[in-house]
Amino acid sequence: MPESPNKLIKFWQELKRRNVFRVTATYAATAYIIVEVTNNLIVPLHLPDWIATLVVILLIIGLPIVVILSWIFDFTPEGIIKTESVKDSESKKVAGKPVKRSLRTSDVIIAVLMVIVVILAYPKIFNRDKLENLRSPDGKISVAVMPFQNMTNDTTWDVWQDGIQNELITALTNYEELKVRQIETINSVLQSKGLTNYASITPSLASSFSQKLEANVLIYGSIKQAGATIRLNAQLIDSKTEEAFKSVQIDGTGENILHLIDSLSVRVKNFLIISKLEKEVSLGYQHLVSTNSPEAYRFFMFGENARSKRDYPTARKNYSQALAIDSNFTLATLMLSTACINEGLYEEAKKWDLRAYEKREQMPLRLKIFTDENHAFFYETPLEEIKYLRQFLQIDDQYPRTYYEIGRNYLELFQYDKAIPEFKKALEIYDKLDSKPWWIFDYTLLGGAYHETGEYKKERKLYKKAEKDFPDDPILISRQAILSLTEGDTISANRYIDKYRSILKNNSSSEAAIATNLAGIYIQAGIPDKAEVYYRQALSLQPDNPNRLNNLAWFLIDNDRNINEGLELANKALELRPGNYIYLDSKGWGLYKQGKYEEALQLLEKSWDLKPIYEHEIYLHIQEVKKAIANQKNN
Repeated sequence: MPESPNKLIKFWQELKRRNVFRVTATYAATAYIIVEVTNNLIVPLHLPDWIATLVVILLIIGLPIVVILSWIFDFTPEGIIKTESVKDSESKKVAGKPVKRSLRTSDVIIAVLMVIVVILAYPKIFNRDKLENLRSPDGKISVAVMPFQNMTNDTTWDVWQDGIQNELITALTNYEELKVRQIETINSVLQSKGLTNYASITPSLASSFSQKLEANVLIYGSIKQAGATIRLNAQLIDSKTEEAFKSVQIDGTGENILHLIDSLSVRVKNFLIISKLEKEVSLGYQHLVSTNSPEAYRFFMFGENARSKRDYPTARKNYSQALAIDSNFTLATLMLSTACINEGLYEEAKKWDLRAYEKREQMPLRLKIFTDENHAFFYETPLEEIKYLRQFLQIDDQYPRTYYEIGRNYLELFQYDKAIPEFKKALEIYDKLDSKPWWIFDYTLLGGAYHETGEYKKERKLYKKAEKDFPDDPILISRQAILSLTEGDTISANRYIDKYRSILKNNSSSEAAIATNLAGIYIQAGIPDKAEVYYRQALSLQPDNPNRLNNLAWFLIDNDRNINEGLELANKALELRPGNYIYLDSKGWGLYKQGKYEEALQLLEKSWDLKPIYEHEIYLHIQEVKKAIANQKNN
């Protein structure tokens, strides 16, 4: 037992004598440098990501081999020789004269390697501390990406100002460590300040906007051109101190712009994400929802611009042109489905939705959730849509459209008390950003929920605010008319109605359409007699219009005013458009009111099967009829 420490000491001394530690340190330093060089070359050389993994594995395998060889052999000026035994080494020491130890070549090599390691490691350690300070309490880094400035003097590159911004947001959103503000939120802030010319956005202004968005890191970039070379430059800035702590530069040709954007995204992502991810997304991953065609992407951005202005026909046209150029452009496919939904073209929207849904497993996280939510619109219930939207909030909780959509889905379920806080949250974010809401429905849907819950004072106050953002908007005016009628203020109501009618006429609405809309105002205000007058007026103006027939039919049936006449009108509407699920619901509900439960259930279930999207009212009708049938059997 007492000899054991001596053996350990001798073994330790032998390791030192055979230079095992020196060789191991040299190998480790060299391996680190090789790994860093490999990681830096993967992006510009478009190498597959598995190259880095292979290099690491080979270096790990090489370590024990190097240790064993360093034990057995020595590297000398005479070449590689077998290491002498302890006895031979000691005998040489006795026989030889002591000499002053000179600087070895290996010492110089080790010193150089250590300097290189420090140079490579120091920025990472320093920037890690910097980024740690920028983390939110939840451990995530919030990021705002500004539109890139076109500094090429070539206006054809203007489309890429938003394009690069959108692609960076899409790429960065895929990571749990980051909270990335969405493009609509950022640009709404810029537009509210009248900054349509991106060249006027200074880093100082961008930093102040980022602080409004509660984003700690600002990405501020530019597009430059020198001959055929395009240069993308992105600066990562601390939005509070305005300090630029990282600059990323990518050079290439205009034909490879999307490859350049991908490379830029990867470089920015690699810098921002500190902790190792369990699953890395490969460089080419985003191309499954993007495109390699600059022209296709150009049309896609035109479509996005049109959609933001609610010009859905133009948006559909541009998305379609993007897909004509690149049929695998999945993101354009998804947005084409969305534009069709906005126009009520549900069957066409379904087609594009299914095409996008097929590739959902290959999408970045943000688009996968968006695709799931879009798919649920057709094939699931509003509750599933809400579930997906809640997932989106985990990525970005400062995007007002998400709260709006959650509120809208609660309205679909007639859950007004749950819809109200969601709509309010959306408006609070717009207020914080000093930006007006995206459209009037941000106000009117909340107002409608207030109305249903009897909160008329809050509704009136909300509409006063809405008037400033959307003056003379007919939807707002109609809601104000409903509120005035409900409260018995006929003078204000008539003023709103006259103004509403005038705006619709100026917008080339037909008299029948105007009468139908006025009937809807009186229905929601609880004045059915006046509503019936306008429904009948609309039908008299267009007696062969199936929608006018069904409008009056539904009104007479649902309000128990004249069920027999309502059924006659519903039958006429079905003769003109057999199989229309809305008309089938009207007739089925009328048969239920007549006590013909089995016939009613058959029609309502047919209506349910034919509906293009979830219809909660039809669902409730079916449940009501089933309940009546069950009670009838029990009795």
